[in-house]
Amino acid sequence: MTAEELSKIIVKGMEDKKASDIVVMDLREINNSVSDFFVICSGSSDKQIEAISDAVEEEVYKSHKEKPWRNEGKRTNQWVLVDYIDVVAHIFLKDKREFYGLEELWGDAKITEIS
Repeated sequence: MTAEELSKIIVKGMEDKKASDIVVMDLREINNSVSDFFVICSGSSDKQIEAISDAVEEEVYKSHKEKPWRNEGKRTNQWVLVDYIDVVAHIFLKDKREFYGLEELWGDAKITEIS
């Protein structure tokens, strides 16, 4: 499975739990990037953040039998990171997403907004 295919599966998991403001950031053209893609979304509560991160992991496992290399942030559910090495999903509470501003930090990336 390519990184691009994996990013689409992650988006589907996010959409299944009504994540908002989903964007896919293509980092492949950026020197020294940590991954090929970031998939970022927002949720409105810690319960929704948890549901979205679980749905992402379930969708990827269901389609390709892959588990994340690591995940972080599930204790507080304010910013959960699900790392598949080539693709990293970032699931934020809205205010935390604004505070950390990943889209601005990686401003050279090609950004695709998912409607």
